[in-house]
Amino acid sequence: MSAAPRTARGEKTRRRLLQAAEHVFSEHGYTEASVSRITDRAGVGQGTFYLYFDSKLELFEELVEDLNHRVRQAMSEGAAGATTRLEAERAGFAAFFRFTAEHPALYRIVREAEFVSPEALRLHYTRIVEGYIDGLRVAQLDGEIGDIDPTVAAWALMGIGEMIGMRWVLWGDDANGAGDAADPLASGTSAVPDHVLDEMMRFIGGALGRGARRSDEEDS
Repeated sequence: MSAAPRTARGEKTRRRLLQAAEHVFSEHGYTEASVSRITDRAGVGQGTFYLYFDSKLELFEELVEDLNHRVRQAMSEGAAGATTRLEAERAGFAAFFRFTAEHPALYRIVREAEFVSPEALRLHYTRIVEGYIDGLRVAQLDGEIGDIDPTVAAWALMGIGEMIGMRWVLWGDDANGAGDAADPLASGTSAVPDHVLDEMMRFIGGALGRGARRSDEEDS
């Protein structure tokens, strides 16, 4: 990995390259996203690029990590004031949907990682799930949720959030789910509609509490 200058100016340039890469990778895909396209968008020379990254692949992998860090931070901050597990789930999902609306490129970039860098894809999902698992275990100890496997539940919850976000944030009200072909960064809506979030949480609440009700019935 190239060693970037440890200065405020150097960090600003690195951030510009990451922001440019987010747009270029989403607009053109990994194969067609040349270093020159990225540096042109960032407003720097190609020589400058190699002060910060050894290759396009290294930049792509750092971008996946950067997006992962930011989305997890957004979800954590969104759920910070919650007093129950279900409140935390709702607030965390709402924060995820807001982030997705602001950075819809997340979906295309993460999906490209499946082919470009499978390890980056695996890390992206496992880092999100790890936080879920810890939260669910605490909720179990507090008696807030039922007798479920926290690992399985965490992966299921992440899948629910990703697909709801794709349908209502990324695709919006487009019946064909095609989005805006002229702008691959355009999102469908600014937020998941309240009634969709309500139904989503009703489903999640039932799933997380079902084990507790079953255990109560077996004890009676």
